[in-house]
Amino acid sequence: MTPAQATGPLPPIEDRGTLKIDHLVVRKVAQRAADEVPGTVRAERRIAGLDLGGQGANAKVSGQDNDVDLALDLALRYPGPVRTVVGAVRDRVTGEVERITSYHVRSLRVTVSALLPETRPRVR
Repeated sequence: MTPAQATGPLPPIEDRGTLKIDHLVVRKVAQRAADEVPGTVRAERRIAGLDLGGQGANAKVSGQDNDVDLALDLALRYPGPVRTVVGAVRDRVTGEVERITSYHVRSLRVTVSALLPETRPRVR
């Protein structure tokens, strides 16, 4: 016997309540999706002389109801095809946010704030 059979059929969808996904969750989904795209890199961040370490994409979320507007700030590998990587970021972020949250991404603004060369380990 399956759990659904044990408890009976589900009530109509309008009687099941509501679900609200906080913008913080949408932000985390967008940031992770952007960081998974080849060509994006973690940038060293400093504030008032404090080293915050390597940080991936930073996202801001606005909008209401099921429509969200996203703004991403990220660093890319240099040299690399900026337009191609940004296009892949747009596709990946939009797809993941819509798949995981069921929210519609109304707009997605991408700012490339750094181009970072590949660092090689130093040998002494």
